Amino acid sequence: MRILGAVTATMCMAHGALADVSKRPILRPTFEAQAIQAALIIPPTTSPLAVEQSLRPRLRDMVREAAPAEPAPVDLVASNARFQSWIKSFRPRAISKGISGATFDRAFQGVRYDADVIKRDRNQSEFTKTLWDYLDSAASDTRIANGKAAVSKHRATLDRIEARYGVDKEVVAAIWGLESAYGTFRGSKDLVGSLATLAFDTRRSAFFEGQLIAALKILDAGDVAPRKMTGSWAGAMGHTQFIPTSYLDYAVDFTGDGKRDIWGDDPTDALASTANYLAKFGWVKGQPWGVEVTVPKGFDYSLANRKILKSPSDWGAMGIKGLNGQSVPNQGQASILLPAGAKGAAFMIFKNFSVIERYNTADAYVIGVGHLSDRLKGGPAIQSGWPRGDRALKFAERKEMQRLLTAKGFDTKKIDGKIGPLTIEAVRGFQRSVGLVPDGYASLDILKRLR
Repeated sequence: MRILGAVTATMCMAHGALADVSKRPILRPTFEAQAIQAALIIPPTTSPLAVEQSLRPRLRDMVREAAPAEPAPVDLVASNARFQSWIKSFRPRAISKGISGATFDRAFQGVRYDADVIKRDRNQSEFTKTLWDYLDSAASDTRIANGKAAVSKHRATLDRIEARYGVDKEVVAAIWGLESAYGTFRGSKDLVGSLATLAFDTRRSAFFEGQLIAALKILDAGDVAPRKMTGSWAGAMGHTQFIPTSYLDYAVDFTGDGKRDIWGDDPTDALASTANYLAKFGWVKGQPWGVEVTVPKGFDYSLANRKILKSPSDWGAMGIKGLNGQSVPNQGQASILLPAGAKGAAFMIFKNFSVIERYNTADAYVIGVGHLSDRLKGGPAIQSGWPRGDRALKFAERKEMQRLLTAKGFDTKKIDGKIGPLTIEAVRGFQRSVGLVPDGYASLDILKRLR
């Protein structure tokens, strides 16, 4: 069982990772932005029905070291001189990857070192948000209202996309809503400039140079003009925040105009590309992502484990029922997820949960997308309560918990701040030793008891 007590959000935008925070499991679609941290977007305040914050929580591990200190003031003249030299050295490498010299030169025309991008990359401080607080925003009244309006406006297009790829239009719309607030916040950074600056930097140069090559391939194909290729400071693009490598693998030209345009005001290609992405990773047509269920008294919480799969009827025979008191319909093998332990909502999750997970591996994000999609279909809010008196553990507190558990004989094997299976089992052991429900939930109360 993976317990998700908190959403750790870092300030980044990319599919990879979302938009910047002005007030972001990593997108790994293979949004292979595994090197980009997830972000929480909070846009400027405007009309409440016009926008909602776009949310991208961190990986399910919910771990990030404290952010490094903000870098010293940059000598922009000297930095840009070194950057221009780097561009010259990068040109033959790009051409060796098949990029035409003409495309390279157009792409880098006027591009300069962007100190703001480095500052944002260096200053991704840890923020914690409980799952229930995250869901309050992910499926807020405003986001639901805006989502229903967006589905209504684009219904014909979304119906055609659903018919082509077999992915529920509301799921596609929910991803759209969490990634860019239905296209409201797509990012305005020059992608070539941002990616080149990050590739020039030494911290994650290999990853970003790969994304930059992919971006140049997109330009070489003529899908977008260099200065129209905009997005987040971290390289995510368009309505549903693809990173360049994911774009190359999964973007589609659904409008039939010869271009895979995920940047423009028309979201058609972006929405179809998202559906194509999910379909490629095995979306099961007609299957829910998950269903809220009730768990019987005396339930063996060790069975709440993603590796334990049973049919809904078998779970029903064990007393796990839908909110209507009946067994959940048999729609495939399922596991039980208790993201806030015994005191929060319980879900029976199906394969489609794992498919959404390919877009972002944070449980909070998957539940957010799934629940928002249910609300866009007219479904109810989550019925069970949450331990709202609890707060998210900070990174240092998670490490402290691991040290204390290990010292008391419940070995977590590692002191890394990651609340994974080993720590969950250690928490469960401690809970049994003091007569608590052994749900494995790494809460603030457990930390206080350990102290």
